Amino acid sequence: MDNIDYDKALYYTLWGHWDDLLVLMVRTNDDLLSKKIEQFLHAYHFPRSKQYLMTTHEELMQYIDHALLSQMSLAST
Repeated sequence: MDNIDYDKALYYTLWGHWDDLLVLMVRTNDDLLSKKIEQFLHAYHFPRSKQYLMTTHEELMQYIDHALLSQMSLAST
């Protein structure tokens, strides 16, 4: 897995590039990242509640953070 996917996911999520985030969701090899993006985009376009939208956004951001930190720790060893 190239960590460029995580950088892109972070950028697209922070700046609201939903079309690019959708393309990344389809192209990434990380199934969990793809699922987190899917859940967030679905919550954004078809909101059940504001709380659910915020929860899916937070879960996506936490996963990206975890993945980036994992990649950094692997690179330093």
